[in-house]
Amino acid sequence: MTGCSGAGPAKSITLGEVVRAGMPSFSQSHRLPAHHWKVLRAIAACHTPALGGHQYQCAHCGQEHFVPHSCGNRHCPSCQKLNGALWLEQQTEHLLPVPYFHVVFTLPHELNLLIRHNQASLYALLFSSATATLLEFGRNNLKATLGVTAVLHTWGQNLGDHYHVHCVVSGGGLSLDGRRELHDAYRVDKAGNPTFDRVMKAARLLRKHKVDYNILTTVHAANADHPLEVYRFLRDEVKTSFIQFIPIVERDNDTGFQEGDNVTDRSVQADQYGRFLISVFNEWVRRDVGRTYVQIFDVALAAWAGAPPGICAFSETCGTAMAMEHNGDMYSCDHFVEPKYLLGNINDRDMARLAGSRKQRKFGRDKLDTLPEYCRRCEVRFVCNGECPKNRFIKTPDGESGLNYLCAGYKEFFRHIDGPMRFMAQELRQGRAPAGIMKYTKDGQIPQVIFKPGRNDPCPCGSGKKYKKCHGMAG
Repeated sequence: MTGCSGAGPAKSITLGEVVRAGMPSFSQSHRLPAHHWKVLRAIAACHTPALGGHQYQCAHCGQEHFVPHSCGNRHCPSCQKLNGALWLEQQTEHLLPVPYFHVVFTLPHELNLLIRHNQASLYALLFSSATATLLEFGRNNLKATLGVTAVLHTWGQNLGDHYHVHCVVSGGGLSLDGRRELHDAYRVDKAGNPTFDRVMKAARLLRKHKVDYNILTTVHAANADHPLEVYRFLRDEVKTSFIQFIPIVERDNDTGFQEGDNVTDRSVQADQYGRFLISVFNEWVRRDVGRTYVQIFDVALAAWAGAPPGICAFSETCGTAMAMEHNGDMYSCDHFVEPKYLLGNINDRDMARLAGSRKQRKFGRDKLDTLPEYCRRCEVRFVCNGECPKNRFIKTPDGESGLNYLCAGYKEFFRHIDGPMRFMAQELRQGRAPAGIMKYTKDGQIPQVIFKPGRNDPCPCGSGKKYKKCHGMAG
């Protein structure tokens, strides 16, 4: 501090001064590895005559000024101040035009002794576990590859052992609905400004740094009639290998909730969406299998191969994609953030108990229990399962409630891909790559029955029945 109060601002205390003051007593009562003592001695000697220095003399008045050398140790905050500023400036060049969040992963103090004696392996494990958790969260909940910058801290504010990593995480992935005029039709910011240029800038930045990323493309009234233009733009110009198509089905009401049976003008129509998927599939199956991954095609192939779909929309039951608001309120689904589906608040009740509550289990089972009889008899139920409950608001031909608004489009699409999917599922069972189908899709022709199993073979749809008792009954 300064010599007298009020004479000027308080003098900042450096880590070197703290180490020099406490080192004599600390060294008597603590045992540390040799390389730790080496760091402490370097910081203690930093900017002191112990390391030598430079003597400067004014050419005019002859006044001399001594500047002690710095230690240059990478753990010394005084020496690394400039390098830290330069590193921070470099990181800002990598920022995407999205919000960022600060996430901290901390190891329990019971592990401190173990970490102290196994630093290299456990630091690496902490980094890999933290980043793997964040990336899995992005894939499962945002359908995107998150950007993560992680920094290790080994002590707390009281300089005691406190092993944790600070992570700066991008708040989302890329959403792009096609070329400028198709994307900007509905993709505007809060001020009503178009967003195409910002999204393309982010995509170029990700490609520059060789980051794999998923493109989320909404299919709506403006782009639904341009399927190949959208797909080829994403594949050839944006150069993404992972695409997720999301149909826009938006209820037209005053509440903003999933109520009523009217949709807004920007919603895609059922037959439109079916034609969109068929057109993209025809292009994909001729030239892009194994190179470009389209989520709904992956889901379909899983169903025909007898594997789980991987996403809740096409599962028999749901309830695993809950949503949480900033105040801790937890809801049954991110599509149903409504009072009726409020499970509780994590400040009042443990999150695991809310997720496993009777109310949430019922929400998940209702997807199957409320499936109309018309859907239960449907030949493509094994892949569709009625799709997402948020879209089940029209009536079946016989007047039963709960039919999916997109039913006609999905039925047309899944029927169309039946032959190719059975072929690719069989390729997987034989240990071959599904991309082999492209040898049979020559001259733009896609045979509807490329592979037909024997009568007593397992049905390729994955039902577990013999072909003659399942999809082979009609033939």
